[in-house]
Amino acid sequence: MEKLTPTLMSWASILEENTRRQAEKTAQMPFIHPHVALMPDAHLGLGATVGSVIPTLGAIMPAAVGVDIGCGMIAVRTQYDVASLPRDRKPIRQGIERAVPLNAGAANRTVSHDHTRSRLERLRALAEEAGFDPTTYAARWELQLGTLGSGNHFIEVTADERGSVWLFLHSGSRGVGNRIAQHHIAIARDACAGVELPDRDLAYLTEGTPAFDAYVREMQWAQTYALLNREEMMDRVVRELGTWVGGEVERVEEINCHHNYTEREHHYGQDVWLSRKGAINAEAGRDGLIPGSMGTASYVVVGKGDPVSLRSAPHGAGREYSRTAARKKFSADDLRTAMAGIEYRDTDAFIDEIPAAYKDIDQVMADAADLVEVRHVLRQLVNVKGD
Repeated sequence: MEKLTPTLMSWASILEENTRRQAEKTAQMPFIHPHVALMPDAHLGLGATVGSVIPTLGAIMPAAVGVDIGCGMIAVRTQYDVASLPRDRKPIRQGIERAVPLNAGAANRTVSHDHTRSRLERLRALAEEAGFDPTTYAARWELQLGTLGSGNHFIEVTADERGSVWLFLHSGSRGVGNRIAQHHIAIARDACAGVELPDRDLAYLTEGTPAFDAYVREMQWAQTYALLNREEMMDRVVRELGTWVGGEVERVEEINCHHNYTEREHHYGQDVWLSRKGAINAEAGRDGLIPGSMGTASYVVVGKGDPVSLRSAPHGAGREYSRTAARKKFSADDLRTAMAGIEYRDTDAFIDEIPAAYKDIDQVMADAADLVEVRHVLRQLVNVKGD
């Protein structure tokens, strides 16, 4: 850990200068308590750095939570081992691609499962309790429950160091969460129109105001949506695995965690609003998930409860190249080489997701050694992504 300023602590051994400057701007906001914790996977974000943990008193910066509210991971360990799987992995990839709408803006055609209806009923009730109608943000929010999206979101069949098969996926609150975030970011900018800010995307909402209360209610709803969205997709992936192997799938272990969210926590003697933008809760004994990139290892971890990190840990590898820069530097052949031995959809659309566009996950995990203990290392067998 390195103390970069009195209010900025960093665990990132790989840190670009523009990322550092951005984090320093966030850390100088007057309501930070006690400091911003910069995770090993830190990289440039909108307003606040991706891979930062931001504790605030009496205010929340919506852009510091991020536009994919509640984005995170879910993993299920099954009773199967690699030796028991069929050799041809293409059918399971194609089955998942049929069962889960993948791309940006994608939606289900209908609501066809009881478990989907049950989750939607819960979300409708929570929205009514929160006093808003999600349809005003996204008309198809109900049909997007159980959809992946694109970018760095993925679904994988993986195996740990003992050969146990895990199902692993990454997604968030889809279109409705994005629009809730964008709406309140705009309100925060208007509220701070006369305030001098180091970055306009550090605009904030003040606790005790109607705008603050509305954001918290809707943000918490979107976080629940994201959690249930991952559960819904996992149900479908479990079903596809069962079809592929020709048997029932037992969920031996299941972990579901956010890495873009805000919640009330107690740190350094104060109750704060803790925004984790690209970070997971790593309180002592808490299970968590840290993915690499497509083609590299992911980790099942348990938190060590480090107080200086605000009981947090990285959420993944973190980008080293922007999408535009990655497309200029790497080719489809480079991606094929990186994905050797892994079943995936071979398309130029994923060039900007090549593992080399991300930080070395092994270095990220080495930097996080004081934050988490590694329980399992997962290696991909099958990768599914949206364009």
